[in-house]
Amino acid sequence: MFANKLKQAIEDEYRDYYFYKSMYELTDNPLWKDFLSHMYEDEKSHYEMFQQLYYMMTGTFVQNPKKPLPCYNLKECVQRALVDELESVETYKEMLLTIPFQEAYNPLFIAMHDEMEHAIRMSTMFNGL
Repeated sequence: MFANKLKQAIEDEYRDYYFYKSMYELTDNPLWKDFLSHMYEDEKSHYEMFQQLYYMMTGTFVQNPKKPLPCYNLKECVQRALVDELESVETYKEMLLTIPFQEAYNPLFIAMHDEMEHAIRMSTMFNGL
């Protein structure tokens, strides 16, 4: 169960990284660019931490996650990303309650905290667009 959720989280973090990079290209607002670059760097970090955890559990890495379609409408993408970030917080909270070994705690806690921060940033962007 935990390994399946972790595999999905890896795929989601990979997808979010590329999605936020495509959103970055759609704005000239320096604050939005800063928000988006901060978020896509966090997503890359989450992806790497989760891959390491998955390897510790299974001896393999999650191979070939799919890239998302790029963003074409910034406001629609921000709204979708806001919902995704809030869903990730709930997923990571559930995963924290079922961690199979102590080494999984810190990466999940960091990612959960970052996703809450991302939701705040996305909400700010959505309200400013």
